[in-house]
Amino acid sequence: MKAIRRFTVRTVLPEQLQPLHELALNLRWSWHSETRELFQSVDPEVWAATGEDPVRLLGEVPAARLAALAGDRRFLRRLGDLADDLREYLAGPRWYQSATPTGEEPLPAAIAYFSPEYGIAAALPQYSGGLGILAGDHLKAASDLGVPVIGVGLFYRHGYFRQSLSRDGWQQERYPLLDPDELAVSLLREADGAPCRIDLALPAGRTLAAQVWKAQVGRVPLLMLDSDVEANSAAERDVTDRLYGGGSEHRLLQEMLLGIGGVRAVRTYCRLTGHPVPEVFHTNEGHAGFLGVERIRELIAEGSGSAGSTGPAEGAAGTAVTEREKADGGLDFAAALESVRAGTLFTTHTPVPAGIDRFDRDLVARHFSGDAALPGVPVEQVLALGAESWRGGDPKLFNMAAMGLRLAQRANGVSTLHGAVSRSMFNGLWPGFDAAEVPIDSVTNGVHAPTWIDPAVVRLGAAEIGTERAEDAMTTGDAKRWTGLERIGNSEIWELRRNLRAQLVDEARRRVRTSWRQRGAGDAELGWVGSVLDPEVLTIGFARRVPSYKRLTLMLRDQQRLRSLLLHPTRPVQIVVAGKAHPADDGGKRLIQQMVAFADDPAVRHRIVFLPDYDMAMAQHLYPGCDVWLNNPLRPLEACGTSGMKAALNGCLNLSVLDGWWDEWYDGQNGWAIPTADGVGGVLDPDSAEADRRDDIESAALYDLIEHQVAARFYDQGSDGLPHRWISMVRHTLVTLGPKVLAGRMVREYVERLYAPAALAQRELAAPAEGGPPYQGARELAQWKARVRESWPAVRVEHVEAESPDEAQELGSTLALRVLVSLGPLEPTDVEVQVVSGQVDAADGISDAAVLALKPSGGPDIDGRTRYEGSLELCRTGPFGYTVRVLPAHPLLAFPAELGLVALPPESAGMDAGLLR
Repeated sequence: MKAIRRFTVRTVLPEQLQPLHELALNLRWSWHSETRELFQSVDPEVWAATGEDPVRLLGEVPAARLAALAGDRRFLRRLGDLADDLREYLAGPRWYQSATPTGEEPLPAAIAYFSPEYGIAAALPQYSGGLGILAGDHLKAASDLGVPVIGVGLFYRHGYFRQSLSRDGWQQERYPLLDPDELAVSLLREADGAPCRIDLALPAGRTLAAQVWKAQVGRVPLLMLDSDVEANSAAERDVTDRLYGGGSEHRLLQEMLLGIGGVRAVRTYCRLTGHPVPEVFHTNEGHAGFLGVERIRELIAEGSGSAGSTGPAEGAAGTAVTEREKADGGLDFAAALESVRAGTLFTTHTPVPAGIDRFDRDLVARHFSGDAALPGVPVEQVLALGAESWRGGDPKLFNMAAMGLRLAQRANGVSTLHGAVSRSMFNGLWPGFDAAEVPIDSVTNGVHAPTWIDPAVVRLGAAEIGTERAEDAMTTGDAKRWTGLERIGNSEIWELRRNLRAQLVDEARRRVRTSWRQRGAGDAELGWVGSVLDPEVLTIGFARRVPSYKRLTLMLRDQQRLRSLLLHPTRPVQIVVAGKAHPADDGGKRLIQQMVAFADDPAVRHRIVFLPDYDMAMAQHLYPGCDVWLNNPLRPLEACGTSGMKAALNGCLNLSVLDGWWDEWYDGQNGWAIPTADGVGGVLDPDSAEADRRDDIESAALYDLIEHQVAARFYDQGSDGLPHRWISMVRHTLVTLGPKVLAGRMVREYVERLYAPAALAQRELAAPAEGGPPYQGARELAQWKARVRESWPAVRVEHVEAESPDEAQELGSTLALRVLVSLGPLEPTDVEVQVVSGQVDAADGISDAAVLALKPSGGPDIDGRTRYEGSLELCRTGPFGYTVRVLPAHPLLAFPAELGLVALPPESAGMDAGLLR
């Protein structure tokens, strides 16, 4: 019989145990081992049965056990100490509070961080894969460092999905309903106790309403908007039903709620709590890009006194803002755009255009016009932000990444290689500039060490360098803190690795048994499960999402060769595989089915397993327990690939294609690089014939590496039974990669290189003129940009001449350059004339370029041309060349290429503007 209504009955804790609620409702327990150990001691059986979830534990532990704990002085003392420790963690100064600001300017008062998913803990399943795990690690590291971040996301009532397998190995999905009362979240409420409500106007007079759940991630609040409220119709209630589900309009509404509703949720939270208002807005991928449009609306509406409104009336007609209102504080669209851009950071995570959200232009227009329009924000301006205006772009589509880049003065990729790939991919937004000059930086991702390092690894390190220093090393990313780990003995390292491998074997056997029961097998058929995997055998791990470019089945290209590796008589290998395909990706599901079919073979099933339902809980066993972490994507389609970082933190060696983070940090001693068949083709189409041939070449290289290098070194043991060369690689990995792969290092880079400059730029644009309204800088910059864009067609390089026109030049000599430039109605202060020089290729393309600014010499000549002069030093031998260009220049520009405008000389501009040999 099925219940007609479901609700949660919560346990009433004895007064002495009330601090348990405080500890349970702050997700710091998910990475604080002592707090987790306390909850486990409450009732070990219930702790395991509830998936190690403190909130569920407190709801299900027997009352008699709670009564006993209320009288247990030792337990109460531990509880009091941990509650005090949490309060000190939340209130005390940390790295950010003592960090040196840029110049005399203070660091940002707060940063709003937007992401469509967050992987905080398995007990809060609001993530699908790497993007969400990265976002969760970002918040946790920010908390540990004391960075004042506010996280913003959506609350999905069904999360992503739980995965199981059919008898024939086909992925099956189920979406269990999440009850917020059983999660570590609380409803954001107004002062009178009423739930806060965020409203978005929709077409046809409809309204999308949402409430806000708050999860406390250490010091960081995470606000999650939930559309499952009674005020909505059935369609609107389902907007946040599941992660990455539904059709195009459903996805658009999710992204509007995340971006527009997310800004309104932040404003509401700051109003209610007194939290500092964010100066910087960071959008993690393009899904939250509409946050910039909402902030433009706020600035335009400031003069009319409606900036804080969150009700459905915002979609009403008659939204024009008068010039008087603008003078009183409100801005026009162009000035508001400049202010928003200055304080916005956009992080891209995709290396291929297919990974970008794109919507039908008419669909977007319908949701930003008429009674759904944002006051003061014309729909044409919104559409222009996402237009694919570059050569080859589709004028019928609205591109979320393009909007994100146009609304952010600063942008970055998530590894050095991905930064370069992103500059090439988005080059069309900056026409006339080489890809190397596209203003997209890179900050290599990191992982939150306290979440992903096994406690046994921490204890081993702490025994050598001390507990306090070990904790600090995991938090800050300071390489000096890791000094001393190189002294850990070989026997200690090897014993640790054996114990972690044995733990993984036990966990894998439990999961294999559960999976086969779900597939219909009875206990009588499962006697073989007790011999699955061997705690003494070299163990390789492979776990991630299953799009085709990650090549789950590359290891199956030559199945006979793989069998020989698995069953080698003296140097066997065993492989643990896990991964989920998107529910709509039948191609990915077929790859899983192929892997499962191979792993089901009785001849090898004790050496290779596929574990369904890959999530954070499984990952925390996989990374420490594997000896080698395998990653074999099609290069360069892996933006970063943080799973290998988590493995490295546990002394697991990486075996990977040189892609993402591994491309910049592989040093020959911390693992192995899988050779790639560069030049074979198929890089951007994983399903092409060329990619098929490439897979054959690279899989053969993979087999050779495993057999002749990886396994050979693992089983190369000395007289004491220890593989000394292997242990040396493990130690080297911990010491050298440990501080690099940390999320603490990543967040510090964001603060110093991106957040602080963004806050400074925003303050400069928001400052008032003396005795005038605020945002004087934004108004001036917007007016200057409009004037430059209008005048730019008249800007020309008329003539270039050099003092020494000879073909051959000597190293160290100089060329005296004179350039005549027509500026039209612009002034010399509006531009910078540059000489770009460097090594040239056979087609006269300049690489490794150096830039020299020329100085104006005298006023305009009789033809209105301005002369610029300078000396170019010939500082390198070989083929050398230069060219001249004119760029817009203004003190408030962040990058020379910001406007995407450049004037280059025609071929006839001067006989000397070219190649020097």
